[in-house]
Amino acid sequence: MAVSWEECFRLAWQEKLSTSSRKIPKQSADHFPPLLRLLEKRQELADADQGLRAQKEALQTTMAVLNQRRAQLEQKKQELKGSFARFDKLLQDTEARRSRAMRRAAEEGHRAGRQEAEALRLRAQLEELRRERARLRRRLWRLEPCARLLEQVREQLPEFQDIPELVERFHTLEDTLAELRLTERQRLAELEETRSQLQQLRDTWQDELLQQGQQRAQLLERLEAARERTLHWESKWVQIQNTAAEKTLLLGRIRMSVLNLFQLVCQHHRQPPALDIEDTEGQLEQVKLFILDLSAMLASLPQGEPEAQAP
Repeated sequence: MAVSWEECFRLAWQEKLSTSSRKIPKQSADHFPPLLRLLEKRQELADADQGLRAQKEALQTTMAVLNQRRAQLEQKKQELKGSFARFDKLLQDTEARRSRAMRRAAEEGHRAGRQEAEALRLRAQLEELRRERARLRRRLWRLEPCARLLEQVREQLPEFQDIPELVERFHTLEDTLAELRLTERQRLAELEETRSQLQQLRDTWQDELLQQGQQRAQLLERLEAARERTLHWESKWVQIQNTAAEKTLLLGRIRMSVLNLFQLVCQHHRQPPALDIEDTEGQLEQVKLFILDLSAMLASLPQGEPEAQAP
């Protein structure tokens, strides 16, 4: 902690005055002349100045030591910072190395597992190959008589140079025989299918004949029924024609009667016929109106007139 020079001088002066006042006994003013007191004051000032210089030197020495100590502390602080940085970096490097080591250990574990699995697979494959080799040996042992037989056959057949050619010829003949057998089975299957189709056609033909016979009988029955219905409706048509002729004759008579009545009405009114000859309904309507008028007139006549007119 820094201390100001003024504070240091003040403290040193107070300490010096207190020391001088303790060393010099109290005397009265009458015993010391002014010169002596001046000398004493000068001495005291010289001692105080010397003490202040000594304290100043001590203070400067202390300050230099403190500055040096501060520089050392600052240097140590920087060194500690560097040490902390290096320690952090060391920790980071250690953590990175530990992570890499753990990763390598995990990879090694996985690699070891894969290698173990691969080893197990290879062992299984080796065991399978051993079994295959044993099987091939047994097969070779079983086929050895066949090989000797093939060699004897090749010796008897000079057109074949070696065993593979003979075996190839045998396989060719075997394939040809298999194809012929397959062709034979196909032909037999086709023949069987043809027979089945023929039988189905026969059955279908018989069924169709029977069905056509039944249809023919049904058609004959329908033809007979149609003939009967034709005769019945022909008789009905003749009857209808006869009835129509009678109705037509009656209608002609009615129309002639209506025409005669209409002409009589026109003569009574002394008017020429205003309607067409074929308008029977209009003529009948005029006759009806005439009869109604005549009936009204007869009803309006007194009861005595007919009796008076009777004689």
